[in-house]
Amino acid sequence: MKVLHIGEYVKGGVSTYVNELIKYQTNNSNIEEVFLTMSEHNSEKEIPLVQEKVLLYKYERSPKFFIKAAKQIFNYIDQVNPDIVHIHSTFAGFFVRLPLFFRRKKFKVVYCSHGWAFLMDTSQTKQKIYSLIERVLSIKTDLIINISQYEHDKSLEYKLPENKSVVIHNGISLNEETKTIQDNIELDSTKINLLFVGRFDRQKGLDILLEFFHKYSSFNINLYVIGAQVLSDQKTVTYSDNVKMLGWVNNKEIDEYYKLADAIIIPSRWEGFGLVATEAMKNKKPVISSNRGALPEIVKDGETGFIFDLDNLSSLHNILQNISKPQLEKMGNKAYQRFRERFTSQTMNEKIVVEYKELLN
Repeated sequence: MKVLHIGEYVKGGVSTYVNELIKYQTNNSNIEEVFLTMSEHNSEKEIPLVQEKVLLYKYERSPKFFIKAAKQIFNYIDQVNPDIVHIHSTFAGFFVRLPLFFRRKKFKVVYCSHGWAFLMDTSQTKQKIYSLIERVLSIKTDLIINISQYEHDKSLEYKLPENKSVVIHNGISLNEETKTIQDNIELDSTKINLLFVGRFDRQKGLDILLEFFHKYSSFNINLYVIGAQVLSDQKTVTYSDNVKMLGWVNNKEIDEYYKLADAIIIPSRWEGFGLVATEAMKNKKPVISSNRGALPEIVKDGETGFIFDLDNLSSLHNILQNISKPQLEKMGNKAYQRFRERFTSQTMNEKIVVEYKELLN
C-alpha cells in the first residue's frame, strides 16, 4: 500500500507523532511508499523521509489561503495516487475532506484531530459549531483515530460516528538519540525539582502554575520551565525566586532535562492526550498533572504520579507539601513500566497498520 500523510502546521506534538509513524512505516513490509505533505510555513523540517517525498505547500492560517491550500494538497494527492490518506489535525482535515463532497474519492481517509477543537476551553456556541463541522466531514472519513479514551468518549457525546471511531493512544520511541546538555545546570539536591515542558499558551496553564509558585514561594521546591520566554496571554508575568526559566530546548536534548528533574508537572486546562506525560514516564519520572482531559487516563493517581484539581489548587498544595524524593523515585519506576506496557510507538504503529489493512480489505 501507498500512504500519504497530510498535515497543516506539522510541529510540536503533531510533528513527534508524524515522525514516529513515518519511521515505522518506511520500514514496514506492508507499506510500499510513504509521503508527507505539510505547510511550508511553521512546520518542522527535520522529517525522516527523503526530500522528494516531503511535499510542501504555501500556506498561512488565514481564510485567504484556504482554497489555494486545498488545491495544492489535491494536486499532490493526484501526483502520489495513495491508497491511504492519513490526515493530521483540524485544518488539514477541513482542506482534504470538504472537497471530497465535490469530487470522486479513490483512496481511504484516516483522520486524527490530535485533540478535538470542540473540547477546547471555549464558548458553547463555538463548541457546537466545531462539532457540527466534524460530524459533516465525518461522512467523507473512513476511520477516525482518537488519541485517548477521553477523546473517543467525548466525540461520541458530540454525535460523531461510533462505527468509524477507534482509540489508539499516542506512542513514542523507547530509545531516542539524545545530546548532552551544553549548559552547566546544577540543581539543588536539597530541594525537590519540578519541570514544566510545553508551549506558553493558555491551554498549557503555565500562568496558573506561576501564580501558584508566587503565592507559595517559601516551598522547599524549585520549578524549572522549558519553553519560550513570554506568555502569549499575559502582558506581565512575575517570577518568584524558586522559578527558573530555561528557555527553548532542542528535542534531542529534552530527555536529559527530564532525567535531571524529580518529577514533571502539567497544569493544562485541556489536553487531548498529554505527550509530555509519556515523555516523562519514558525517563522514569512521575507526573503531577491537572485533572483535565486525558491526563488522568495516563497518570495513575498515587501510583505513577498525582492528579490535582485545577479548580481547587489547595489539592496541589497538599500534594507538594507531602512528597519526598524517595517516594517520587519509586513512582518514576512504576511510571516507566506503565509507559512500556501502553505508550510505546511500537504499540501505536502496529495498531495503525492493522487499521490500514482492514480498510483496504
